[in-house]
Amino acid sequence: MIQKFKKHINQHFPFLDGKKLLIACSGGLDSVVLTHLMNKLNFEIALAHCNFSLRNKESDGDEMFVIGLAEQMNIPVFAETFNTHKFADEHKVSTQMAARTLRYEWFEQILANFKYDHLLTAHHLDDDLETFFINLSRGTGINGLTGIPSVNGNIIRPLLVFSREEIVTYAKKNNLKWREDSSNQKADYLRNKLRLEVLPLFKETHDSLLNNFKTTQNNLQSSKKLIEDYMALIYKLAVSEDEDFYRINIQKLKELPNTKDLLYELLNGFGFTEWNDVSALLNAQTGKQLFSKTHQLLKNRDELLLSKIDFNSQMKEFFVSEIGIDSPIKLKIELADSMDETTKNLIYLDSEKLNFPLKIRKWQEGDSFHPFGLNGRKKLSKFFKDEKMSILQKNKTWLLLNEDKIVWVIGHRMDNRFRVNEDTQSITKITFIGHSQ
Repeated sequence: MIQKFKKHINQHFPFLDGKKLLIACSGGLDSVVLTHLMNKLNFEIALAHCNFSLRNKESDGDEMFVIGLAEQMNIPVFAETFNTHKFADEHKVSTQMAARTLRYEWFEQILANFKYDHLLTAHHLDDDLETFFINLSRGTGINGLTGIPSVNGNIIRPLLVFSREEIVTYAKKNNLKWREDSSNQKADYLRNKLRLEVLPLFKETHDSLLNNFKTTQNNLQSSKKLIEDYMALIYKLAVSEDEDFYRINIQKLKELPNTKDLLYELLNGFGFTEWNDVSALLNAQTGKQLFSKTHQLLKNRDELLLSKIDFNSQMKEFFVSEIGIDSPIKLKIELADSMDETTKNLIYLDSEKLNFPLKIRKWQEGDSFHPFGLNGRKKLSKFFKDEKMSILQKNKTWLLLNEDKIVWVIGHRMDNRFRVNEDTQSITKITFIGHSQ
């Protein structure tokens, strides 16, 4: 197996050469074999072990075993103990989800703080098969059937092409020791039930199950790549990017077959779940909108506008000092000796008319101001309409206020009452730099 593993690394992960690698090591068979293989190939490795405090003395024994393994190999080791049950209760998640969250957050901290380049985990082919069946049983699209990715950001899974049988054989041949997790023998979780009861029956009747699974997975991955390439063309055709939102051209989508499926692929990564409601937006009236936990989808004439949800309340106000503000938007304020040309993001005001601190907030119904260049007062709603601004653009617009008076519809028009004139003694320059990240 060592030669097969070396060839696999050279072919698929040549970028690991010369890098600092962190191995997630539970002390179980798979992670011990991965550690042994990487050490044999002289990679610079360290071990990271999570003690989730779920199995009392057994968990502590796992931790001591991993520390001993690292000492035996003369490699660095990191170990951390977590109160997993407390985290699960506080965040109202399952114990499994709590452990996963704690694990990967801690791994990321180690990678960043100690300058490791990649995290290696010991998922193998049988794990991949179990994941396939779990996703299949829950109902999924092609993404859920293409398997665990061998590379996911800085996470690398070098054992995915090796079966559990190959790993056991290697461990026994090299007289390796490992820890057994007693909870893995309980069929109370779906994954355990599949591994202990369901998949052995499949393997009995289908000797080449794992090989056939790899073939199927390769076919699905090819189909997925085809879809991704096609969607890249659709994206160029029907989607445009504004400063902080996306425009989806409805008419161009409707000219193509399978419009609803295309819309699903375009929006799949933004947290929407009610796909009948999403597709209904194609024929809805302007102003109809849907929300996921993170994004807003708005029908605006012949477009769908997609943006991140602004979690700042429409009514919330922020004070602006004499030098500006950095969040939720960035404004720079300074005194100016002279004036250049005013733009939508740069204005000049009469300093004596300003009483700091100023304020910013979102617009509200009933707001009005005196637009620069026009005579008299105008309702902000009428100004937006005349400027042909979408609902999304209106909702993202901030106002700069001096006490209760609008000084500037930021990024659009300043108020005539604060303009510089022949009697102005001091000039204030305000620059809108952009939205905070």
